[in-house]
Amino acid sequence: MIGTRLRKFLSEEDWQFAKHELPTIPGSPGNPEHPLRRQIAYGVIGIQLGLTGGLGNALISANTTTLQGALALDPAEIAWLPTVYVMTNVSINLLLIKFRQQFGLRPFALIFLGLYMLFTLAHLFVHGFWSAILVRGASGMAGAALSSLGLYYVMQSLPAKWRLKSIVIGLGVPQCATPLARLFSPDLLAMSQWRTLYLFELGMALLSLAAVAFLRLPPTTRIKVFEPLDFVTFVLFAVGVGLATAVLGEGRYVWWTQSAWLGWALVAAIPMLAAALWIEHHRANPLINTRWLGGADILRFAVVTIMARIVLSEQTFASVGLLAVLGENNDQLVPFFTIIFLASVAGVMLSAITLDPERLTHPVMLAIGIVAVAAYMDSHATNLTRAPQMYWTQAMIAFSGTFFLGPALLFGLTRALKAGSGHIISFFALFGIVNSVGGLAGTALLGTYQTIREKAHSAAIVQDIVATDPIVSQRIQAGGAAVARVIGDPGLRSAEGAAILAQTATREANILAYNDTFRLVAILAAITTAYLLTLLALRARRARIAARIGTPA
Repeated sequence: MIGTRLRKFLSEEDWQFAKHELPTIPGSPGNPEHPLRRQIAYGVIGIQLGLTGGLGNALISANTTTLQGALALDPAEIAWLPTVYVMTNVSINLLLIKFRQQFGLRPFALIFLGLYMLFTLAHLFVHGFWSAILVRGASGMAGAALSSLGLYYVMQSLPAKWRLKSIVIGLGVPQCATPLARLFSPDLLAMSQWRTLYLFELGMALLSLAAVAFLRLPPTTRIKVFEPLDFVTFVLFAVGVGLATAVLGEGRYVWWTQSAWLGWALVAAIPMLAAALWIEHHRANPLINTRWLGGADILRFAVVTIMARIVLSEQTFASVGLLAVLGENNDQLVPFFTIIFLASVAGVMLSAITLDPERLTHPVMLAIGIVAVAAYMDSHATNLTRAPQMYWTQAMIAFSGTFFLGPALLFGLTRALKAGSGHIISFFALFGIVNSVGGLAGTALLGTYQTIREKAHSAAIVQDIVATDPIVSQRIQAGGAAVARVIGDPGLRSAEGAAILAQTATREANILAYNDTFRLVAILAAITTAYLLTLLALRARRARIAARIGTPA
């Protein structure tokens, strides 16, 4: 009896479709016309699912300092939490599409949401380092599933003629989770420290599970797609990408040249990835179509998307890091993150409104160009800079981050569909890697560069600080005078004054290093914009030549 009820609960066979309403490809839902009330419900649930998937990692990334103290972890250990999320999030996409194609959408939704909920619940009772790693890994898998589900629900909320616009909106919702997490996480932490974050995450998972159970997606066409070699490829690919991701996530904390395990991880990752690609290259029905991925258009897409994710790390690493050096924390930055959140939403909506399938490169180029301008404006920070001086520039970058993502996805997706539905898995695997690993690589690159520049500026500043210099002596005395009420001994006051001067020198070195980082971002963004502009100019030239001689461009 229980088995019969479970099968009925998971069933997708009680829908009837007209021919034009059938699923576009196996694994995606059907496309029936819905009444307005149901469209609104689909839209609300889609936003709920997208935010649940996005907040799973955003809440942790926004509060690593607090969690580090609460869980008694060092900086390298706490860095494992967002790193493990990316490790599982990237690799699981290889299997999720085939899982939906073979078993349907409803089991897919309920199984992954249920696992996510159970792991989060367990972490409330077992709160050590390894349990946190386990929950982040489960969150990464669930985040990939929730992003797909949220996208499908949003697609059902709009008419068929706006299907591409709904894809842009569904993809953009999880990107708004990061500023949203920084907005309300101070209040969550004030209630019961880190446990409240996990309780909130559990509550979001429960709401999502209830919503999916309440309103199901139109069913998909199911076909048998799994082959034994799929799992061999998945294991090789997942372990290889996981090791490379671990190197990117941990390298700047344990330092690249001082930890031997980083090198051994890469030594293991490279042959694993090579073996996975070799297997796929010689398969009749590959999980990853290496020949298609090696095409010029797809390689250009990958390079541009990786560069975009790297330069967009300016916001998540550089601007927040600079404000932290200047003494501002999440409690003081509520207006700042409110503006970033609103700019992110504006980027999603304007991208959907202005979407032109024939001109998908232009919004990507515009977004990266805006980042170049904003990063250069940020590169003139001083010790008097505060969040209000960065409202406009960070709003520009937040807008760009969500404005470019939809057109970038559609650029590759349209080419995958033209090549055949079998290329969809290859494309989403590529998109997951360049989007998630690109963001991690951006933080690693900018963090490493900032550290190197800070050491250089510190050395330059300290070598000019001589105790016999009257100005230096005056600053030490001023620092000692500031603590005279609590320190009576003149020698200790002088030592404290010297320590305060050293802290000031370190702060100034960090500010200069962040300015250098902003300039690096501006240069990389400008180079990427120029590259895209060159590609558009060459394409226009080929079109003019083709029009003159009467052949296709």
